Amino acid sequence: MDEPYFVVINGKPDGPYNFSELKALGIKPGDFLKTRLMDDYKEAHEIAEIRTLLGFGKQAFIPQYFGSFEQRLLAAALDWFFVSGTCIALVFFICLFIDYKETRLMIALSLFALIPIVKFIYQVIMDSGAKQGSYGKQILKIRVGNLQGDRITLTKSIGRNFAKILSVGTFFLGYLCCFFNKKQQCLHDMVSGTLVVKDRLF
Repeated sequence: MDEPYFVVINGKPDGPYNFSELKALGIKPGDFLKTRLMDDYKEAHEIAEIRTLLGFGKQAFIPQYFGSFEQRLLAAALDWFFVSGTCIALVFFICLFIDYKETRLMIALSLFALIPIVKFIYQVIMDSGAKQGSYGKQILKIRVGNLQGDRITLTKSIGRNFAKILSVGTFFLGYLCCFFNKKQQCLHDMVSGTLVVKDRLF
């Protein structure tokens, strides 16, 4: 164990502690720990190194904190901004080397098709990636997971993002479903069996 761990004791972070000190503390699977390199606290059973060192298995994790509608909306707005800005900058750069006005116009109009396609690919890859979410979600500290909060597969991510057609096709009522269930799932989350989980805060 290279990095010492901070431990939440009586509701307050304490430490850092090395392995011997952690054993002496009698760390339980549900205790919260983190190193300086970790973004947030995790339960001990969620950390592979701690499971190995202290000899207990990973427990089934039931998410309790979910991304709100406002967080998801702002994350989506940020992602559209990032993707659109990148595509517009790329098209602008290409047009600098094209002399024909008609060709430049056709390339500029292609943005209407290019941006949604790039956004879909971006979302699929980022949601199934190690960070479990797009840059917008990462900024808002929310992430996409399965019903246990774990990373989803590329296939499930594709299905989830295609299912957004249902949420949009119901005049965006599919997004409002999150107000009427405890896990704050939108229609496409229900269809794909996913959650948008909020990081724990201390």
